[in-house]
Amino acid sequence: MSIISSESRSFLKRYAWLSIAAAVATIGLKLAAWLFTGSVGLLSDALESLVNLAGGIIALLMLEVASRPADKDHAFGHSKAEYFSSGIEGTLILFAAIAITYAAVQRLMHPRPLEQLGIGLAISLVASLVNFIVALVILRAGIKNDSITLRANAHHLMTDVWTSAGVIVGVILVALTGWQWLDPVVAILVAGIIIRTGVSIVRASVLGLMDVSLPPLELQKIDQVLGQHKPNGVQFHALLTRQSGAARFISMHVLVPGGWTVQQGHDLLEQIEAEIRSALTNATVITHLEAQEDPAAWDG
Repeated sequence: MSIISSESRSFLKRYAWLSIAAAVATIGLKLAAWLFTGSVGLLSDALESLVNLAGGIIALLMLEVASRPADKDHAFGHSKAEYFSSGIEGTLILFAAIAITYAAVQRLMHPRPLEQLGIGLAISLVASLVNFIVALVILRAGIKNDSITLRANAHHLMTDVWTSAGVIVGVILVALTGWQWLDPVVAILVAGIIIRTGVSIVRASVLGLMDVSLPPLELQKIDQVLGQHKPNGVQFHALLTRQSGAARFISMHVLVPGGWTVQQGHDLLEQIEAEIRSALTNATVITHLEAQEDPAAWDG
């Protein structure tokens, strides 16, 4: 059995600070673009960046909690705090989509001509580039370190990039056609698209909090490890798995011939646990030794 140290993950907080810095910078840029053009699409884009700022702050707080080591009241650590962060982040994305839709509907009802499109679009492009680069950096770190908080935050930033792209397209179409209604219509379409991202993030968070089992690919790796020992007369049952943030927990009963010595059984369990930890990162493996001849060994 091996409990991973959450302290080793505290460095991930630097990526949350990066997200916060990017949000502050893009809020200023997008508000300036809105003031120049009067575009409701660009205003909705700025609102989305406000949500990014809130998401970055929440990610920082939850990563701080998740990095705390195990203690008397939290024997398996605090890694589940990451699911709260990603769940809140997904919810914020949904609220941003509602706010964008509301602003766009208001503009449809009360049209207003756009102004100074050139400088407004240039500023928006710079803001989008900042978000795109930061999102890629954070997403790479989230995948590498198996952090659902960073992955959710990166997807949130990338959603902002796609929102900006849609808004820019809408503004350009207005400039080319003179149809003012295209700006809010594009904003509504973009809001519909980002709802899908928000729902996906919230769903992943709920599944994590509900202790869903490990994904099929990881279960297959466990089966491969166990399969190597079955030809030697070893059997397994009561395999249970769950994931908590970056931590994976696997427990099982290992059934061996009753004639084995305690040392033989102990050595086998140590070998199996080591092989599973080698196959899966951040894995805590709990095994229970049973004699195959004992009927009670097959219960539970």
